[in-house]
Amino acid sequence: MIISVATGTGLQQRIKDKIIGFTGHIKIARYISNDSYETPPISIEQPFVSELLNLNYVIAVQPYATKAGILKANDDFEGVVLKGIDNSYHLDFLNDITLSGKVPTFKKSERNDSIIISKQIADNLKLNLFDRVEMYFLREAPNPPRLRKFYISGIFETGLEEFDKIFLVGDIKHIQILNKWDSTFVGGFEVLTNNFDNIEEETEIIRSEIPFDLDASHAKSNFERIFQWLALFDINIYLIIGIMIAVATLNMVSVLLIMILERTQMIGVLKSLGADNKNIRNIFLIQATYLVSRGLLIGNVIGLLFCYLQSTFKFIKLDQATYHVSEVPIHFSWTYWILLNVGTIIISYALLIIPSYLVARIQPVKAIKFD
Repeated sequence: MIISVATGTGLQQRIKDKIIGFTGHIKIARYISNDSYETPPISIEQPFVSELLNLNYVIAVQPYATKAGILKANDDFEGVVLKGIDNSYHLDFLNDITLSGKVPTFKKSERNDSIIISKQIADNLKLNLFDRVEMYFLREAPNPPRLRKFYISGIFETGLEEFDKIFLVGDIKHIQILNKWDSTFVGGFEVLTNNFDNIEEETEIIRSEIPFDLDASHAKSNFERIFQWLALFDINIYLIIGIMIAVATLNMVSVLLIMILERTQMIGVLKSLGADNKNIRNIFLIQATYLVSRGLLIGNVIGLLFCYLQSTFKFIKLDQATYHVSEVPIHFSWTYWILLNVGTIIISYALLIIPSYLVARIQPVKAIKFD
């Protein structure tokens, strides 16, 4: 049960962190009628930014912009999306997922031609770190595509095809110039919060703070398919815990019945000496509790040791294309650990009381003669 909870919640947490790290908890942008990666511009000087930062659950409000284009390298082409960020963007997640090189530093006054691309795009186009690449941005006919040359300063990998297949990250100034925006316009804002569990309620509050022509959408709605898949792991965890508790309690009930039957003569002797049913029941319940406690101790040692070894050495691997992570992730919570142990003890003890009443049905005369 410990391993099931730690690995199930670990996978959920790891994938949530990847999605939120790349897109933020809540996205603010203009309403658009299609799924285009290019959104109408928004002024960066918005009154609601300071209002959102005053909310106790908002960590940051960071501007971004995206623009689709074609990346060309070694006579190969790949349709990609340039995500532009500025010097206020939180780079912790990008630094964590960067496999080689580094995330470029974007200054307020100078345009930076450095980008980081995904390992999948680099492999498809046979690109390496520090290579120079060309990216074409289409315009309405008869205007020819606009060309920008970039320098690969880093290669990242999220494990999520939604990001690795199409996104590269660079300076937002490129998008502002290509779209003929001045430096005060961006494509939208990403809001980082400190509580994912209340993301729906937080989105509604933020939606009420922004102008009517803007929309706020949270990560669960933007990546609904992934979060529906993650929700299935809760069912798996509950199912495994239920099966384990059922097996454990049935075994303990069987053991207690066998103990009572094996000690039938002893029960008869104790009753003939004046012992009442309650005291005799307590003898067997104490013995059964000792066995349960022993099993819990051994199970906890094995479960905690596995969690420690897996989180440290990551010896059990997964297919990243299927599970979006390269190894079995561990998310250990002392709260879950305490609930599992206390719950198991309470359920086991409650079910053990029922067969213990068999003691009351044993008659001393027949018990002493029992063989």
